[in-house]
Amino acid sequence: MEKLYDLFLRSTGVNTDTRKITEGNLFFALKGPNFNANQLAEEAIAKGAIAAVIDDASFQKDGRYFLVEDVLQSLQALARHHRRQFNIPILALTGSNGKTTSKELINAVLSKKYKTLATQGNLNNHIGVPLTLLQLREGVEFAIIEMGANKQGDIKELVEIAEPDFGLITNVGKAHIEGFGSEEGVRKGKGEMYDYIAKHGQNIFLNTTNQHLVKMAADRGFEIPITYPAADDFAPCTYVEAEPYVSIESADGEVVQTNMLGGYNFENIALALCIGKYFDVLASDALAAVRDYVPANMRSQLIQKRTNTIILDAYNANPTSMKAAIENFAAMKVSPKVIILGDMYELGETEVEEHLKIGTLLKDSGIDKIILTGDKIKAAIPEIPRALYFPDPFSLRVWLGDSKWEGQHILIKGSRSMGLEKLVDFI
Repeated sequence: MEKLYDLFLRSTGVNTDTRKITEGNLFFALKGPNFNANQLAEEAIAKGAIAAVIDDASFQKDGRYFLVEDVLQSLQALARHHRRQFNIPILALTGSNGKTTSKELINAVLSKKYKTLATQGNLNNHIGVPLTLLQLREGVEFAIIEMGANKQGDIKELVEIAEPDFGLITNVGKAHIEGFGSEEGVRKGKGEMYDYIAKHGQNIFLNTTNQHLVKMAADRGFEIPITYPAADDFAPCTYVEAEPYVSIESADGEVVQTNMLGGYNFENIALALCIGKYFDVLASDALAAVRDYVPANMRSQLIQKRTNTIILDAYNANPTSMKAAIENFAAMKVSPKVIILGDMYELGETEVEEHLKIGTLLKDSGIDKIILTGDKIKAAIPEIPRALYFPDPFSLRVWLGDSKWEGQHILIKGSRSMGLEKLVDFI
């Protein structure tokens, strides 16, 4: 580790993609089901890498090829070692829904007082978390690390790399059921965050509206967690409305309208304000941060297209987030309303049942036009025979291109691999 860490300190940063190598990078030759980057080590060196970390001796040509037993484990160990050089608060967060939005809001608030490092994009897995930690540099005062999980054990692995001081779970719901096995499996897997903080960390931020989380925290002995979203010592705001944007009222009575769509986002806003207050961010600065934050990356993103208003929520979908999005859209005081839904993935044996439940929810929603696309979502049709159905997004794009909509309010939601964001160009 001493030799590897010395290489890292002399490098211009870590890289795992030869297409993005820059001069002085330290290249890690990761392996996957369909690739072996040991084969690309020579290319990385030729493009200017200071060294290539490999785990296949047959590719070791000279001293610039750093041979280890396992490249991925070495990357993770290096990240843990580097993290230990920084005596700063590290906050880790996970959850079935809302973790990326929460991370962005928390970062916006904490950036008002601290120089922060936060997970970029979706680098929240066993590779992304180490890469994020290795971006820690002198002067960083706070790190916010997002952690994703598809199965039990994932969060345990990530917290043991990042060694966070504080942790939070936004919520536990029906996400990645195929990997977790059941909702109880989801709670157990996400609960690995609480397990680590209870033994090694300082405290958790607890969403008291989620009774599963409250019980999970109590079971692990958290006597005085830092709570939200109630307007108490650390969550100084109350919910006003979401028409369509969420408005909140601060402790001193100031009403602030955010750029966040959907009442379900109030919990994310309250969380960010709670964390800001706990870490002594000025209330006025924290409120300004949540007021000015604008969602992007297909997460409840508002798009104006001629006279049409589009809510693009196509980054991902699971039964919990789908239900929240539909209920919020149905409650909005606008008309006419069009909803376009795609498949939900990783539901295992519950796949047909969960899609059928979406149909039941839509049946009496009052939404004017319902459009479904994908192989799995057609399970909802028996509940909503009036829905228009397209077997794939391509055929839907063709139909949309001929429809010439004007003055519509449209919600688009589906799993990431559906690529529903491409529909916007045809509306």
